[in-house]
Amino acid sequence: MLPLFPALAPNLSLRFARKTLPLSFSPLTVARRHASAAAAAAKVTPKIAKDTPPSSLAQKFQLTEADRRRLKYQRNIGVSAHIDSGKTTLTERILYYTGRIRDIHEVRGKDNVGAKMDSMELEREKGITIQSAATFCDWNAVSPTTGEQEKFAINIIDTPGHVDFTIEVERALRVLDGAVLVLCAVSGVQSQTITVDRQMRRYNVPRISFINKMDRPGANPWRVVNQIRTKLRMPAAAVQVPIGVEDQLEGVVDLVQWKAIYNKGAKGVDVVESDEIPASVIELATQKRTELIEQLAEVDDEIAELFLNDALPSNEQLAGAIRRATVSLKFSPVFLGSAIKNTAVQPMLDGVCAYLASPAEREAVAHDTTQPAKAPLVELVPAAAAPLVALAFKLEEGRFGQLTYMRVYQGSLKKGQFIFHGRSGKRIKVPKLVRMHSNEMEDIDEIGPGEICAIFGVECATGDTFTDGTTTYSMTSMFVPDPVISLAIKPLGAETPNFSRALNRFQKEDPTFRVHIDHESKETIISGMGELHLEIYVERMKREYGVACTTGRPQVAFRETYARVIGHVEPMEMDAESGKDTGFENVVMGGNVPSNYIPAVEKGFYEALEKGTLSGNSISGVRMVLRDGAFHAVDSSELAFRLAAIGAFREAYLKTKPVILEPIMTVEVVAPVEFQSAVIGGLNARRGTIIDSEVREDEFTAVAEVALNDMFGYSSQLRGATQGKGEFSMEYKNHMPVLPNVQIELQEAYRKSLPHNNKK
Repeated sequence: MLPLFPALAPNLSLRFARKTLPLSFSPLTVARRHASAAAAAAKVTPKIAKDTPPSSLAQKFQLTEADRRRLKYQRNIGVSAHIDSGKTTLTERILYYTGRIRDIHEVRGKDNVGAKMDSMELEREKGITIQSAATFCDWNAVSPTTGEQEKFAINIIDTPGHVDFTIEVERALRVLDGAVLVLCAVSGVQSQTITVDRQMRRYNVPRISFINKMDRPGANPWRVVNQIRTKLRMPAAAVQVPIGVEDQLEGVVDLVQWKAIYNKGAKGVDVVESDEIPASVIELATQKRTELIEQLAEVDDEIAELFLNDALPSNEQLAGAIRRATVSLKFSPVFLGSAIKNTAVQPMLDGVCAYLASPAEREAVAHDTTQPAKAPLVELVPAAAAPLVALAFKLEEGRFGQLTYMRVYQGSLKKGQFIFHGRSGKRIKVPKLVRMHSNEMEDIDEIGPGEICAIFGVECATGDTFTDGTTTYSMTSMFVPDPVISLAIKPLGAETPNFSRALNRFQKEDPTFRVHIDHESKETIISGMGELHLEIYVERMKREYGVACTTGRPQVAFRETYARVIGHVEPMEMDAESGKDTGFENVVMGGNVPSNYIPAVEKGFYEALEKGTLSGNSISGVRMVLRDGAFHAVDSSELAFRLAAIGAFREAYLKTKPVILEPIMTVEVVAPVEFQSAVIGGLNARRGTIIDSEVREDEFTAVAEVALNDMFGYSSQLRGATQGKGEFSMEYKNHMPVLPNVQIELQEAYRKSLPHNNKK
């Protein structure tokens, strides 16, 4: 019979401590990168002849040995999760254990300092992350195969957990090579966990999972692992088991190396590893190691072959399979611990280095703008000597002007270098190049491929590509969801330039924050992802620009649509590729409508869609087909055709029995079990449909679908019904027709608001 762990010598016991860098040193000194810095391997960018075909560029620039060595020890990761799962607390421990900060501060600390990554005053007041924050550190990771320490350079982006700030997660995951998905050991997979999972899949980001809060009463990591497999549909298995439960949590057992790991010393700074597994957990550890092998056998050929032959993998084979399956997006290894109790954070960091992808292992592609739109994408090479290709993924207003966060995918970027804006072709000099540490920055002279940096003084938009002018590459941008809620805003007192200055800045920084002027009411309308999203910007206008504002009741983004009509307009389903459900098609034959007037007809059609005749909201789900027409050689004009298109569409539209659609939200409520009936009753009173519920030891979760228009004021109502102990989150699902009586009310309210009805 084969031994369960063939790689281990029997009766061998070893204890040793792995300590971090001395905390008495300056944080910038201990964390400053040397060989890991991209500049160490960078070369002067050569000039490429303009007639060099794109396909030959990949052949011309290959990774050098210096590139491979540097990229092997480089990681770019994000920390993402549902709100209040402990992301920022975990990041704070990572920075402390890597020597990046001198001391640990909590998200809502009594010392009024707050966590390092929550640098905004509003974040520290509310105890939530509002903006993603970037930092970097070095970590001496222990290899799961050799047991030796290897120095890794890690870029980290801490992201918000609230659905209102989902764009921060989108743009972070767009440029990262891996992620840590944090889950609560009690609550498990929640609504925003599912959203983050969807975002990770959108950008093909490998992830490891970290079940946090293992010290809490009711912690059940095995239920959470099962939820990852069932709710997220991601093959997963624990690579650790806890030593002790809840407030008796002492450490973890590493199932790959078969070692017990403990945190000792002040704030868990010393990591002690032992070959002696506590008798209380050895049976569970043996069972979970077998489960790990079984799960890997389903996603990795080497382990599957061993499994079918009744052979057990060695530690090296097991670690190799975890890495292969994780990088190829087939598997997620699950780590356990408690960030707030300083337990098992360092082993999770080792897992980041061991199992997540390096920049060289992640495919990065760009479109050559000189080629047709459907031409094959060009694969980028993270070589320091290749032509520069970088993506701007986040903008902020800094003290030196606009601060642009960039990910360098190919080539090197230097201070003082001239770069070219991919969209406008404008030539720009890089005046200041920095590496970010939350709201602090460190000046650098050069950075290479696979790195994240920031530059000042460059005017651009989120998602813009920059090159050194020797290529015509453009990278794809990130997904930007449409706003779901709007409200009218006006300053208290006389309007000052700071009012428009603040709105322009916020709109530029956040693609999900929109501003427009209602042409009929002349009101300024702001739109966003939720009440909290807009509330934060209104508060920031007051604090950062000295502009106190008042807001009206949020205006829900209703839409209008209709049934099929024969003739020039017809229903249109959502296009999966473009994401659009409105369109214009020109099938005019014979020249009855001159070609120079066709754009005016199309413009009139889209103008008519902006404001429907039922409630004044935009119209969706319609295509206009232009078949024929007529013109006058003297009297016809672009204006005439635009107005004709508007009139024709509105006349046909009114005959099609249009209906008003309202946004439906998926609402997740978590509260103590004694308030279950009150919560369910409150959701039912708001016309909610309960679609799922789960009761745990002392709390329950209810998931419902509720119209956004019925959710206003729910936060206060929930607090009152649960004595302040309940919390909820909501996410846009789709638009559905309103009830007939609601449609009549909306139509009547809109009719009364029209200017001709207000005349006396």
